[in-house]
Amino acid sequence: MIDFRLDDEYEALRKTVEEFARSEVAPVIGDLYEREEFPYEIVAKMAEMGLFGLPFPEEYGGMGGDYFALCLTLEELARVDSSVAITVEAGVSLGAMPIYRFGTEEQKQKWLPELCAGTALGAFGLTEPGGGSDAGATRTRAKLDGDTWVINGSKSFITNSGTDITKLVTVTAVTDVKENGRKEISAIIVPSGTPGFAVAPKYSKVGWNCSDTHELSFDDVRVPAENLVGERGRGYAQFLSILDEGRVAIAALSVGLAQGCVDECLRYVKEREAFGHKIGEYQAIQFKIADMEVRTHTARLAYYAAASKMLRGEPFKKEASIAKLVASNAAMDNSREATQIFGGYGFMNEFPVSRFYRDAKILEIGEGTSEVQRMLIARHLGVA
Repeated sequence: MIDFRLDDEYEALRKTVEEFARSEVAPVIGDLYEREEFPYEIVAKMAEMGLFGLPFPEEYGGMGGDYFALCLTLEELARVDSSVAITVEAGVSLGAMPIYRFGTEEQKQKWLPELCAGTALGAFGLTEPGGGSDAGATRTRAKLDGDTWVINGSKSFITNSGTDITKLVTVTAVTDVKENGRKEISAIIVPSGTPGFAVAPKYSKVGWNCSDTHELSFDDVRVPAENLVGERGRGYAQFLSILDEGRVAIAALSVGLAQGCVDECLRYVKEREAFGHKIGEYQAIQFKIADMEVRTHTARLAYYAAASKMLRGEPFKKEASIAKLVASNAAMDNSREATQIFGGYGFMNEFPVSRFYRDAKILEIGEGTSEVQRMLIARHLGVA
């Protein structure tokens, strides 16, 4: 029989992160969010807990866990705040994972210990100002000059790229153009502080206000040839595989936000009175919360299913897209309904549901828009 219960190790991790989020994140994140400050103290505490090293082997400073452990962590963090959750998600799946999956042993030994320890953050530069969902439209160029890559171009919406502890950004760049016009795209590590590598001021965003996001520019940036990650010309394909894993992680984060909306509403409707009754006694409110729980439960099953196939080494691209689509929709719908249940208070920034509402929309955009997910699902069904 299929058993969806978490084993003792997973459940212990989930409870630990849940308690951390409630006791360490919840009391301070509201003020940090409104000041749009990166949560360095929270990141340091998560680093001490080993959260940034969860899915990596101990030989590189990791915790020896797996990707599902990371997903459980993201869900519990996002029940309280998504900025904190996305900092971990991006640091692990976008910053460290490409080096672990495709890097040389020398690169792993050089970069992973700090990234796993959480004392350093990595970022991945894929999206460009004119690219968006068309990641293959990369314009950033990298030319090999002897034993040095010379990089020119720009990247946009790059998470964890400008913090005080950011150590590197792995960027995709066109390293050749074939006779048929096809671009050869490769991935190259650019350490922070490299001459010519500039980080623009942080974006003013609708949500994820405690998450670090910048536009990057590269003006004759020179890095050693050995900073190539994986096989030359395989950078785009490599990152697509990283995105498949990342979509499961974003689905887990989305489930956390959706569950957080349920949590907040359950507390509120037992306290708020209208027309002489607790508003939880009204069927209209009960139905809203029931629908919110249904969405959350369904989305959790979707990401559990995708994660299980991934951990078994089976193809999971379709399941990852389904999980990401279902979960991001659930997060958006639940945050809208939670704001409605809170009424005027839901429009006030002092209440978590207003933060959830602001944070939810990006989940339908980042790491593949909902439209891209539908396209991928249809393709796997053989529609076209």
